[in-house]
Amino acid sequence: MTLADIARPDGTFAIVALDQRNTLRRMFTAADQHVDDDVLRTFKGDVIGGLSPSASGLLVDPDFGVPAAIADGNLAPGAGLAVAAEPPERGKFGDEPLTRREPAQNAEWVRDMGGHAVKFLVQLRADRDRTLGGRDVSAEALDATAQVVADCRADGVPSVIENLIYRLPGEAELSPQARADAIVEAARALNDLKPDLLKLEYPGSAEACRRIAEAVTVPWVVLSAGVGFEEFQDVLRISCDEGGASGFIAGRAFWKDAVALDPAERRPFLADTARRRLDACASEIDGKATPWTSIATD
Repeated sequence: MTLADIARPDGTFAIVALDQRNTLRRMFTAADQHVDDDVLRTFKGDVIGGLSPSASGLLVDPDFGVPAAIADGNLAPGAGLAVAAEPPERGKFGDEPLTRREPAQNAEWVRDMGGHAVKFLVQLRADRDRTLGGRDVSAEALDATAQVVADCRADGVPSVIENLIYRLPGEAELSPQARADAIVEAARALNDLKPDLLKLEYPGSAEACRRIAEAVTVPWVVLSAGVGFEEFQDVLRISCDEGGASGFIAGRAFWKDAVALDPAERRPFLADTARRRLDACASEIDGKATPWTSIATD
């Protein structure tokens, strides 16, 4: 397996993210919609069926997304599957999120369920004081990530590493500059582990995207972080033009409005409006995104 299994023929990425579990439950609750395991699987199947014909791949969770894609027959031919391989509950150290790997959720596990890539979520502040609270949370995150990357490399399954930054204990709301610094420094630290693909937050500006381009030597894609569709189109353009991004892994910018719809309304919305959004974003990166095949990753 290679990244080609989740990429477009030109080597760029138009991947729909649908790996949310607890977040998606909260979205249903906020929309005054009933939610249980069957609802989640059905919803994910509807999204996959509506959007996978236009996607290079889907990012799904193993519990609901994989069976909705494969067993329920919703995945379009030619679309690959990246599977989230982090435990849904990772624990905390005080108010800080921990990054934890479940050894059984490895590359072989993903391959055996029909996946083409392992996605692993990290919450890393590379600028964190290593002595804070008497525990080096950042070193633990990097160590867990290194294990994932090594396991994937040994098994021949691509590794996709996603980072989300967070506020440190006692830290005020991050300024745009501080947020950009945190995103860039985390990207730099994760790049040193040489994953196959990095999934990063938009750092907020063209200048910060150029800093990512200078900091990383592996392909990277931008995530949507729940922003609106129109805003995400601007994020894509800047990330590709200025940061050398290879495309996107994004979800809610396309399908979040479907959560409040009944199934009879949901499926037409996904097949029409949501898919047109995805097609527009795919068009936005045409000729702008950097093919992963053109990036040397020694």
